[in-house]
Amino acid sequence: MVVAVGAVTAVGLSAPETAASLRAGVRRLRESRLVDLYFAPITLAELPDEGLADLVDGVDSATEDGVVPGGRERRLLRLAAMPLAEVLRVMPRDVVPPPIAIALPGRPPAPDAAQPIDGRWFPARLAMQLAALGGGTFDVTASRAVGHGRAGGLVALERAAAAVRSGAAPFAIAGGVDTFRDARLLHAYDRIGRLKTERRGDGFLPGEGAAFVLLAAVAAAERATLAPLAWIAPVVTGTEDGHFWSDTPYRGEGLAAAVAGALDAAAITPAAPVEEVYVSMNGEHYWAKEWSVAQLRQSDRFAPDHAMHHPAEGIGDTGAAWAPLAVGLAALGMRDGYRASPSLVYASSDDGLRAAVVVRGA
Repeated sequence: MVVAVGAVTAVGLSAPETAASLRAGVRRLRESRLVDLYFAPITLAELPDEGLADLVDGVDSATEDGVVPGGRERRLLRLAAMPLAEVLRVMPRDVVPPPIAIALPGRPPAPDAAQPIDGRWFPARLAMQLAALGGGTFDVTASRAVGHGRAGGLVALERAAAAVRSGAAPFAIAGGVDTFRDARLLHAYDRIGRLKTERRGDGFLPGEGAAFVLLAAVAAAERATLAPLAWIAPVVTGTEDGHFWSDTPYRGEGLAAAVAGALDAAAITPAAPVEEVYVSMNGEHYWAKEWSVAQLRQSDRFAPDHAMHHPAEGIGDTGAAWAPLAVGLAALGMRDGYRASPSLVYASSDDGLRAAVVVRGA
């Protein structure tokens, strides 16, 4: 079960603030200091620097391999620490620190577009940043980072949920963090025609953010007097052969398989269909086809008037942070009564990974 949510986005420095802003239709898309190939300002959904804690001393030191984190990774650490502290605040003091599964940015559009982020070291660096801020602790040795971008967030969710379901951990945390606020990265997307600019309407608006959900076994939550926000079914993944980096025709089969599997795993029937859908579409027309295929094949298991939510309209593409954020938004919305149950959350990555999960109200 989900017992806590943490998030930072362009419209909020906490999960409740983000949820309230998105519900109210707040948008924070601004011209940035970065420029496109025609020297026009790039529209970006970014957090104000003053809203994030500075990187603490030692976090960006070289690893045993001699690797020093680049500017984008340092930004990720600053983004991730605050929402992670938000969920850790509800943890009882007398339990073993939980493991974390965290999704990181996916494959860049070109090898030289962004400095690689070594997932082996990211949890340890995040623990240092968190400790210096007094934000609690987690089990670094049992924590893992996942790549793949958007869909990676649901892979992380399933890893954390598996740890709880198996009894390996009474509590576990799943999350994701991403940022497109990087000049080299944005120019690479601009060169291949994917960035939305003044001259190009079919493209995505870059964003950034981080989100985490705290999962707990029923007995552990009861002992800690933590009320459940929502229940999650098993995550199901699929593979789209016709992805962005492939020459294979794009058919939408990967998401269709993931959605069908997620609905089966949650025992969704026409008598009790999905009422809300949280989609990872970011404004590029490419993503619309696969959702049409997936929804049409399972149309009887979606309510005729089901609602669609795509926060990228207001906060840009949040990449690997998307899926944990969406699960958290669904959980908070169902708890507070303004979102219906069950909800479907899905995520699609540029590299072909597709994933979906059903979230039910507590």
